[in-house]
Amino acid sequence: MRRGRLAAAVLLLLIVAALLAPWLASGAADTMDLANRRAAPSLSHWFGTDELGRDLLARVFFGARVSLAVGLLSALVAGALGVSVGAASGFFGGGVDAVLMRATDAVLSVPRLLLLMAAAAVVQPSVPVLVLLVGGIGWMETARVTRAAFLQSRDREFVLAARAAGASPVRVILAHLLPNASGPIIVSMTLAVGRGILLESALSFFGAGVQPPTASWGNMLYQAQTTMSTEPWLALFPGLFIFITSVAVNALGDSLGEASVSERRAPA
Repeated sequence: MRRGRLAAAVLLLLIVAALLAPWLASGAADTMDLANRRAAPSLSHWFGTDELGRDLLARVFFGARVSLAVGLLSALVAGALGVSVGAASGFFGGGVDAVLMRATDAVLSVPRLLLLMAAAAVVQPSVPVLVLLVGGIGWMETARVTRAAFLQSRDREFVLAARAAGASPVRVILAHLLPNASGPIIVSMTLAVGRGILLESALSFFGAGVQPPTASWGNMLYQAQTTMSTEPWLALFPGLFIFITSVAVNALGDSLGEASVSERRAPA
């Protein structure tokens, strides 16, 4: 649990830094200082400056707003879709289960990055569009987790009693099955945050995500790829923040998963 608390603290600090970016950063993310172009990290510019003299610390903080927003909001979209599909599949079973799970397997068989790049080539990539795209191809794990949890619970006494009392399928799902499956679902959605951040970063790195001058960690890496040997700080700091965030999210998800397993094994 100590690992989970540390991961949650790191994520909270990153979110606070993103929210307070205008006050924490030394300048706006797009403020240019051509006299200090490509400056190395120093006391005046802790993370250095880019090719236009923009403060890299400011751009990292403002980029955190985009990357974290895509990660968090896409996880909510993926969670809503995944829970809906998994709940219908696990509750109704039979032909409904077969069709929904085969559709889930079909989407899982296609590389997500290729799907996103193809979609981004058709629509203008903006933050809301990326949230919908990343969430729209990230629901499958949550669907499977929800289905498995529902299959374990749908024949238990409290569910059978609710159905015998005349409760509608929607009420049984929302009031009885879904709360019982909340632990694994929360873990799955937590891990989806990390996947969303990595997918946004990968898309932006390939130039198919958030477009400059809007800062995101991914497009900062994209802009730095030609100068990694001469100005490594331009890639180091956004890459470091992607790494820290991904590790923290996965550590939090693992910790929540262990806690969920321990709770289920605990004697009544």
